Amino acid sequence: MILAVALALIALSVTFAVLFLGEVAPGRQSALGARLSELEGVDPQAAETIRKRRRQLRAEKMTALVQALGERLEPGRKDIPAIRLRMLQAGFPSPSAVPVFLGSRIALPIAMGFSAVTILGFLGMTSFAGLIGTIWFAALGYVAPSVYVNGRIRGRQKEMQRALPDALDLLVVCVEAGLGLNQAMVRVSEEIERLSPVLSEQLALVNLEIRAGTGREEAFRNMGERTGLDDIKSLMAMLIQTDRFGTSIAQALRVQADTLRTKRRQRAEEAAAKTTIKLVFPLVLFIFPAMFVVILGSALIQIFEALGR
Repeated sequence: MILAVALALIALSVTFAVLFLGEVAPGRQSALGARLSELEGVDPQAAETIRKRRRQLRAEKMTALVQALGERLEPGRKDIPAIRLRMLQAGFPSPSAVPVFLGSRIALPIAMGFSAVTILGFLGMTSFAGLIGTIWFAALGYVAPSVYVNGRIRGRQKEMQRALPDALDLLVVCVEAGLGLNQAMVRVSEEIERLSPVLSEQLALVNLEIRAGTGREEAFRNMGERTGLDDIKSLMAMLIQTDRFGTSIAQALRVQADTLRTKRRQRAEEAAAKTTIKLVFPLVLFIFPAMFVVILGSALIQIFEALGR
């Protein structure tokens, strides 16, 4: 009796999850539906907009549920500042980012575990294999939010690292042309937006913090913490020391720009040197076996025929 009730609850949970994913996932309007909308006098674009709005509302409701679950877990955690910093580095500055992250690490393993139990049961797997699969899917659901956040952090850092030398060159030109440091950063953020929207946003945030009354040193330090990139942290430390001791900003920026260009060239040379080692694995696994089959295949066939006779 208990097993039947548990299976019924699992099936009901999976059904609701599938229905939710079907409603939230973006779908294409069929040709028949578009034709019926035209015959009924309804604009297909307006109907599609209404459907997108409904899916958005359902997604917001699900996000609110996950956030409520995370808010219950948040008071007992001691690593909330570290998680909030990771959310900032990943591009989620909203205060609800931390509760949603914590809630997803609880809701996603449960949903994936129930789904694995149902799917593996329908496939007819043994109880032991089903248990292993359920544990594996639940662990995957627990790790998936962290993997996603870390991937976003690495992607944003790579984008900023590629665009930083060019942005610093523009900053040197603006400062040497007579602009103040704040105005130069605003100008650079506008010019570099197409190359790196992330770096442009961070530079604009520094200027907004200074205009809001935050000290320049604190604003620079906050940018270094938000990005988590060592090159930007060293640049912000250099700007803080320059502002504190009153040395030439243009000269310090030029030295830092030369250093960053040298680092970029060294990273390119390092990546080029690694290509020979990375090519060993595809050569050994894919190219060499095919070459051996082509070269030695006919000889092996003749040897086997001779031995057979």
